Amino acid sequence: MASSDPNKRLRPGPWPPGPESSAMPPSSWAKKTGFRPKFSGETNASDSGQIGITTQHNPTRRKESDPKLDLEVGRVKPPRQEKVNGELVDKPVRKRSDGGGGVVKSTNGQAVGTTETTMGTTTTTAAAAAGGRRGSRSEEANVDVLPQTVDDDGFMSRHSHMKYELRDTPGLVPIGLYGFQHYLSMLGSLILIPLVIVPAMGGDYEDTSNVVSTVLFVSGVTTLLHTSFGSRLPLIQGPSFVYLAPALAIIHSPEFLGLNGNNFKHIMKELQGAIIISSAFQAILGYSGLMSVLVRLINPVVVAPTVAAVGLSFYSYGFPQIGTCLEIGAVQILLVIIFSLYLRKISVLGHRVFLIYAVPLGLAITWAVAFLLTAVGVYNYKGCDVNVPVSNIISDHCRKSISRMKHCRVDASHALRSAPWFRFPYPLQWGTPVFTWKMALVMCVVSIISSVDSVGSYHASSLLVASRPPTPGVLSRGIGLEGLCSLLAGLWGTGTGSATLTENVHTIAVTKMGSRRAIELGAGVLIVLSLIGKVGGFIASIPDVIVAGLLCFMWTMLTALGLSNLRYSEAGSSRNIIIVGLSLFLSLSVPAYFQQYGISPNSNLPVPSFFQPYVVASHGPIHTNFGGLNYVLNTLLSLHMVIAFLVAVILDNTVPGSRQERGVYVWSDPETAKREPAVAKDYGLPFRVGKLFRWVKWVGL
Repeated sequence: MASSDPNKRLRPGPWPPGPESSAMPPSSWAKKTGFRPKFSGETNASDSGQIGITTQHNPTRRKESDPKLDLEVGRVKPPRQEKVNGELVDKPVRKRSDGGGGVVKSTNGQAVGTTETTMGTTTTTAAAAAGGRRGSRSEEANVDVLPQTVDDDGFMSRHSHMKYELRDTPGLVPIGLYGFQHYLSMLGSLILIPLVIVPAMGGDYEDTSNVVSTVLFVSGVTTLLHTSFGSRLPLIQGPSFVYLAPALAIIHSPEFLGLNGNNFKHIMKELQGAIIISSAFQAILGYSGLMSVLVRLINPVVVAPTVAAVGLSFYSYGFPQIGTCLEIGAVQILLVIIFSLYLRKISVLGHRVFLIYAVPLGLAITWAVAFLLTAVGVYNYKGCDVNVPVSNIISDHCRKSISRMKHCRVDASHALRSAPWFRFPYPLQWGTPVFTWKMALVMCVVSIISSVDSVGSYHASSLLVASRPPTPGVLSRGIGLEGLCSLLAGLWGTGTGSATLTENVHTIAVTKMGSRRAIELGAGVLIVLSLIGKVGGFIASIPDVIVAGLLCFMWTMLTALGLSNLRYSEAGSSRNIIIVGLSLFLSLSVPAYFQQYGISPNSNLPVPSFFQPYVVASHGPIHTNFGGLNYVLNTLLSLHMVIAFLVAVILDNTVPGSRQERGVYVWSDPETAKREPAVAKDYGLPFRVGKLFRWVKWVGL
């Protein structure tokens, strides 16, 4: 691992090294075996671009079997040589430079060295070795490059590894196929949240079907808006898991526990009001330029634990639900694991179908197994009817069996049968939203977490689709438009806000499809499907246990994608390890204190056990004379992602560390972006809309 102390870094010296400067003998198992990891502190020249060594011209070629070669540093490419007067001399290395020097850049876009060409020889020195020299600081602040390496799944790749780049439009058929493939691989992220929150609100299968259709419609519309007037990156907008925990906390507020009648519409209107206010706050945050200021505090060390905490926060829901029908839920998880890991490299017609379609394939096979088991009568219990309320069941035999019938049978729901063929989702379809300041305040804080999540997605996706990272103005514009998209979600009533789906970054890397047109075409198809009521009914009829199995995988992916942001920093730095570890541990431990406070072991809460962490507002440890303040603080401090964000952002911005060690996100310089036609075309607004907003410099290129 490269040291962050400038006094301890390697400095230029004579080459070849003398006896005093010979390589240190191997000490760790990695050095002895030759193991060279890609993303860890074991290597000083890793894929994240953290170069902490000094490479200089070597007049004598070092053999690969040289026992003094440092395996942690890796092998240094020998210089090219040519014969001059019968002797081998080093061939000059040509560098593109305006003044005889240049900048050596890392894959995260940070300057890590300078090059000086003199008399046919090239010397590369670590920028950090320059100490406090003015030149190295200025060079470090004005660079950004594309990632140079690719792993076995193509997660970090350049344009040569992408089948279609950002502005490619090869034709309707290939774009249509790739767009359909992209959305099919994102199926779980789009449909699973309504299948969780609608039953929690007391809605029936018809309500679930209508909300699913609404989610598909809003997702299609907001994706078109974002690719046209937002960041313009190929990112799908939809119901983010960031909003799931606060939505469940609001659903299980004390004032809703004693409701009579249609609880679903009443709670949905409360959610709509909170989402509308928080979306207006997020839009102001983006379009006012405040996001450009806030983004200075948001780095990979902050994004990684914050996003990871979103996935880890739902552990109490996943497997407890699978346990209600273990033979189906376990098969669901096992199939997805086999497809996404063991069969991920198998290609069919040039496509890694098992890796790309792991979720839909697992869903289809498990559903077929559940259908066969239902058809042969495995879940038939004599004299028991799944449609009879539990309170009216007299037989103890039926009381024990009704849970398996509800969770395992595929025909327990009549959603597909009762859904209409055509239904148009419209604004305020559940009624006039209800605005409550305490619920709105909770959602406003969550919208900041959503913006943090999007910052990481913007940076990672821009590098994947072979473009420069967006400028701070484009980033602010994207966050502002996400606020407007959440406003539409609130008006239509999806139950959650709209945000960039984090899983989208992995899908781009796997499908190698970065075309904006494919995403837009897929969004149009999504809008058409939302108008077919049977599609929503079909999705609403998925058994609960299969939903839980899919969610276990999706939350796992979300956690892993969050932690993958550490590849832009020095992941092996003790500073970063402690910050991320503290953030993750406290994000689980502090909310557990709030969630368990005041609950006796034998207490019977009026909600299922997997929803009990979200009723904290009624029994949390904070008790003041202001009931609304108690609600806000008890709710926010019980959310894992809020604690992770607060701990990470405070520590990362107060604990000393170099820009390279922290992995500070490097955004494109606005003036440079305007001079580069490719960048201007990537992020420029269409239809000459950008000319109307030239005066708003903080949301432009």
